[in-house]
Amino acid sequence: MDPRAAPLLEVRGLGVGFTDRSGRTREVLREVDLTVQAGQTLGLVGESGSGKSTLALAAMAYLKPGLRRTAGSVRLEGQDLFALPDSALQRLRGGVIGLVPQNAGQALTPTSRVGRQVEESLRLHTALGPDARRARVLELLEQVRLPEPAVLARRYPHELSGGQQQRVAIAMALAGSPRLLLLDEPTTGLDVTTQAHVLELLRDIGRQTGTAMVYVSHDLGAIARVCERVNVLYAGEVVLEGPVREVLRRPAHPYPQGLLASIPRLAKAALPQALPGRPPAPGDGGAGCAFAPRCALAQDRCREERPVLRPLGEAGASRCHLAEQAVTLSLRPLDGAHAAAAVAVPTQASAAVLQLEGLGLRYARPTLLDQVLGREPAAPLTVDDVHLEVDRGETVALVGESGSGKSSILKAVAGLLLPVRGHMRFGDGEELPGGTDRRSPAQLRRVQLIFQNPDDSLNPRHTVATLLAQPLQLYFGLRGEALRERSVQWLERVRLGAHYLDRLPGQMSGGEKQRVAIARAFAAEPDLVLCDEVTSALDVSVQAAVLELLQTLERERGTATLVVSHDLAVVRALADRVAVLYQGRLCEVGPAAAVYAAPSHPYTEVLLGAVLEPDPDHVPTLLAHDITESAPPARGCPFQRRCPKRLGAVCDEQAPPWQSTATPGHRIRCHIPAAALAAAAHPTDSALAAAARHTASARAAPVRPVPETPGA
Repeated sequence: MDPRAAPLLEVRGLGVGFTDRSGRTREVLREVDLTVQAGQTLGLVGESGSGKSTLALAAMAYLKPGLRRTAGSVRLEGQDLFALPDSALQRLRGGVIGLVPQNAGQALTPTSRVGRQVEESLRLHTALGPDARRARVLELLEQVRLPEPAVLARRYPHELSGGQQQRVAIAMALAGSPRLLLLDEPTTGLDVTTQAHVLELLRDIGRQTGTAMVYVSHDLGAIARVCERVNVLYAGEVVLEGPVREVLRRPAHPYPQGLLASIPRLAKAALPQALPGRPPAPGDGGAGCAFAPRCALAQDRCREERPVLRPLGEAGASRCHLAEQAVTLSLRPLDGAHAAAAVAVPTQASAAVLQLEGLGLRYARPTLLDQVLGREPAAPLTVDDVHLEVDRGETVALVGESGSGKSSILKAVAGLLLPVRGHMRFGDGEELPGGTDRRSPAQLRRVQLIFQNPDDSLNPRHTVATLLAQPLQLYFGLRGEALRERSVQWLERVRLGAHYLDRLPGQMSGGEKQRVAIARAFAAEPDLVLCDEVTSALDVSVQAAVLELLQTLERERGTATLVVSHDLAVVRALADRVAVLYQGRLCEVGPAAAVYAAPSHPYTEVLLGAVLEPDPDHVPTLLAHDITESAPPARGCPFQRRCPKRLGAVCDEQAPPWQSTATPGHRIRCHIPAAALAAAAHPTDSALAAAARHTASARAAPVRPVPETPGA
């Protein structure tokens, strides 16, 4: 790429703001400069509210209602986009400029087949005839590596997985052969293997088509994987820009250093360090550096004099008075985690809080014929034969790809999904009924659920005071001043304070809403808290603070926690034990340290190998085949069709046995001996040779499952 070539996209001095009720202009973006060369991928990173999504949309001359351009220009191939009439912009958007939204499921029309939606993009932005469009639809679906394009084109969005929906959105964005592709958090919410495959797809598309990309994300691992250059935004300003390697390895600004320290790492069984404080509201950055109130290096000059974005040679440019000092600090080993102090949990006769015994779940509903004949639906169980215990004061994580049954188990425990078979019991042996309508108030109090999206559980018309009052009135009968006092106590424990009582959910950030949801769950003083992807949509600094809050509350009260997450680094920081699921079947259960130190099951190895690190030289190991399975095979190992270590007929025909490893409590379900799997973690060992020797004996004799149950 010739750096002297004219840029494809050029933003100069861009300002975007809105007018508040007092008539004051509040700037969301301020004096932003950036350039994107043809074929280049530029990353935009920063916390929620930093202006990165607003900047990406402004690159196609689109501003959300209420916002207006206050200064500067946006030029595409030298053409001022804000000077173009609406008709010209409509031709550019979807044609020359493509957009991949964050949530493809919401962007796709639910009542229209996938192929028809891709064809509509072709009709609007190409001159192809009907027959050529239909052929091109299949080419695009194949280009984004979707299986059986002709079959998939006839499906509706709800019949696709999250990763498949995201690929359809990419295919629609590519329909007009764009020269610039804008991607707004395109992999947020995807599991690790799907995310890794989608990022590989984007890298390949960039190489094959020469399409320039602007990639918006709070995931620095994704940025490291796909981007060549990075712009870091804080409070609407670019505070650091440069090559991805320099920005992530030698950041010349304290803010990205804080973001890097906020990221949980697979190698560390500890919580990451949360950035102190919070970003300023639009227009409240002050006269000096906007980051000064949160910066450990801040001096009087930083608080009084606004820094300019100044060049640092090949390292890019930094908006920091102390950039050289910041670079020196960034060269020190980064310890981005700290261990939380353990709180003693009172011992009881039985440590178990929850016991799952042979739990089976099914989403398929019986047909009329099934009901007449009194039989179960032919579809296999979504979740089958799950045995698991959660002890007092313990955090157990359910991990696996989308569709592995993690959230289904959580819903069953919460009473939102009726089990087909098996039992759910409290540690004292009390049966936990399947539905919430069958549970007593005491049973409802003992189990509390925190949703992935707090908007799903917080009524937008209720104030925080009303939201917190619900469990306090229902379970403890609090009223009046006692109710308000207890509500304030819980707000203070989640670091919000009494001034939030009168706020509505719409007046709070995503992290603040999640804290209110956590406070409401713990206010019921439950024995078990269920966390369903509670940090997946949060930026790294808010995520770190929420993780620390969860662990503090759990250990103070000895509350047991069952966590669902696709982020294995978050699980490493939070969980005591890990249960790995594939197609609703447990394949590994054990202490987190054992599972992460030497993954025993091939599927666990695949999951850990796909985790992204904020290092441009880190390459995820994609061992599993890039296919989506709607149901497990009728016989044999559930993972047989994707397993990189498949042995042959024994995996196809015989259910794998449970076996113990050298670590107490660590069990796997695989035909390959545990010793051979553990040795495979070390390249110098001949683990596969040992597995091959085992294959012969496994085929010669029937495999007998270990009678003991995992997780006991």
